[in-house]
Amino acid sequence: MQFIQEIVSMIGGFVWGPVMILFLVGTGLFLTIRFKFIQFTGFGHALGLLTGKYDDPEDTGDITHFQALSAALSATIGTGNIAGVATAIASGGPGAVFWMWITALVGMATKFTSCLLSQKYRKVNEQGIVSGGPMYYLEHGLGQKWLGVLFALFTVIASFGIGNMVQANSVAEPLYDILNVPKWITGTVLALLVAMVILGGIRRIAVVAGKIVPLMVILYVGGALIILFHHIDQILPTLKLIVEKAFTPTAAIGGFTGATVMQTVRFGVARGIFSNESGLGSAPIAHAAAKTKEPVREGLVASVGPFIDTIVVCTMTALIIVLSGLWHNVDGTGAQLTGATLSARAFESGIPFGQYIISFGLVFFAFSTILAWSYYGDRSAEYLFGSKAVKPYRWLWVIIVPIGATSQLDVVWNLSDAANGLMAIPNLIGLIGLSGVVAAELKDYLSREHKPYGQ
Repeated sequence: MQFIQEIVSMIGGFVWGPVMILFLVGTGLFLTIRFKFIQFTGFGHALGLLTGKYDDPEDTGDITHFQALSAALSATIGTGNIAGVATAIASGGPGAVFWMWITALVGMATKFTSCLLSQKYRKVNEQGIVSGGPMYYLEHGLGQKWLGVLFALFTVIASFGIGNMVQANSVAEPLYDILNVPKWITGTVLALLVAMVILGGIRRIAVVAGKIVPLMVILYVGGALIILFHHIDQILPTLKLIVEKAFTPTAAIGGFTGATVMQTVRFGVARGIFSNESGLGSAPIAHAAAKTKEPVREGLVASVGPFIDTIVVCTMTALIIVLSGLWHNVDGTGAQLTGATLSARAFESGIPFGQYIISFGLVFFAFSTILAWSYYGDRSAEYLFGSKAVKPYRWLWVIIVPIGATSQLDVVWNLSDAANGLMAIPNLIGLIGLSGVVAAELKDYLSREHKPYGQ
């Protein structure tokens, strides 16, 4: 077992190391320049698309633009926004937040490209059910089926770990700590709730996500805004500190051991990618199911995801952590505060019930992530083994939920984290190789006038 852990750790170290981070961010920057900053110039139109006024109910697809974005966000808004931000600051200092922003801004172009391609090369079966994602544009667009198979295989592996067992554990832990609910009870109830949703496929997942995601974002952001309002005079100095420390070393203070500029960049970019998943290839699977005959539209809608996830939600978490001053403190054992514990302590220092916002936020974020990743996994399983694999996959998914809720997951976490990162390699190759196709689609779309449906 020790040997396996060392191998997995070595793979994970490479996957989330400087070379891969440079590949991810570099691809986003390349796509941003090639498409003339479409994530910014098309942002207003993307918001208009989300309102549904351009939707044609007769278009092929399973869900609306809004539901597709909600389903994708339900997978990304989660532990990365709470624990990931805190880890970035605890390891790289306040300046890490700036590099999370940069990752999100170029990641918007990556998300635009991948979700446009996912729409263009999606497949519809005899029952009218849509399947799409990087595996399809790698095979049918780039002509490299072996890359599609690799992507789907990594996705299935990652789904059971980072999308299922780890998330179930994230629900069980705070409920046990706060309410003393036994983990096996949480796991059993969670499995039943998950079964009620995922056995209905993407349409039911999207409906539930369309209700949960806006609600949990409003509650989490609402609590954060209360804290920030009470410390409004500290917001500008905190933002200034974040920008300054993005380019200068952070000295050791309290439990913080100090960070070079390179460490600050590395932790900020890595946690930013973990937060919004731009370039990893999971979100395109959900966006492929949207009802539209215009792939560019879904690409634009998808580009809003990293903005909401990182620029809005992560920034609020980061501001509260930095202005609280707790990022360089230690806990009762003398270890530096980090992860969800740091976020909870920072929120608690702002308002008396702040720790409950974090704890119950983790519960809802993790539950919604389980739902979204079940869809990513079953589409990948279908690609690998055919439609006959979908139902067994979903039932296996439900069975594994309580196991994750009650288990120690060090090896599972490391393996799935590595697989999650490995998804990016074939995906990024596809995005660069098919960027000409995207450019042609975008040029054609922008050359035509687009009016709301019915006008």
